[in-house]
Amino acid sequence: MVAEAGFDGLCLDPSVEEIAENLDKRPLFEAHGLGCMVNAFPYLPGDMEPLLDFANDMNACMVNVISGVMPIKPKEAVPVVLDWIGTAERKRMPLLFETHRDGLLNDLYFTLQLMELVPEMRLCSDLSHFVVDRELRAPVPERDEQFIQSVLERSDCFQGRIANREQVQIQINFPQHQQWVEIFKTWWKDGMRMWRDRNHDDATLVFLCELGPPPYAITDANQDELSDRWQESLQIRDWVRQIWAELEEE
Repeated sequence: MVAEAGFDGLCLDPSVEEIAENLDKRPLFEAHGLGCMVNAFPYLPGDMEPLLDFANDMNACMVNVISGVMPIKPKEAVPVVLDWIGTAERKRMPLLFETHRDGLLNDLYFTLQLMELVPEMRLCSDLSHFVVDRELRAPVPERDEQFIQSVLERSDCFQGRIANREQVQIQINFPQHQQWVEIFKTWWKDGMRMWRDRNHDDATLVFLCELGPPPYAITDANQDELSDRWQESLQIRDWVRQIWAELEEE
């Protein structure tokens, strides 16, 4: 279904305990000509090496880390981050740290501080988490906008979930949500423009049209979602392709 829809690949989201069942999916990727990206969930410092080995076994293009190792102070996270970066370099696997609640980069302010402490740390931007985390207002205040731009400058991958200040995954076609849809599309374009400026013409940018299952989006009394996630993922994909075409013209 994914291949027929014209997507280039799929992302797998394993913890160490889930490596075996995810590795079983490799023949499907090969049969349908799909690329792979890994969103890794390490809960212990030693989890990173087997997750990177899994990514190499899947011929993944990169690993995004949603770390369950969560020191309270940014300076206490530095040794773990540097160790994982070094391990990834030895494994020859690009490693990004994803902006994600209930993870290492749970909070925008924590992330900004850790970015200063570890200049070599590269990010995967799922900005929906920071919008909810900080309860950002629309229009976004200038100070907060500058914080988001700082994150985008360090991001080498982007994810397509749209939030407002109270909901992490809004329905993208509801009239009341259009202001936030336009904010996110602008952020994606800004981030993609920065990415293009610092990469070679033949480099490949990965954009994940990620929409989570319940309870990410609001559900009704029967626990049914209020919109169709599959159709929304196709719509986000088309938006991003249009943004890319506009950047090509620029």
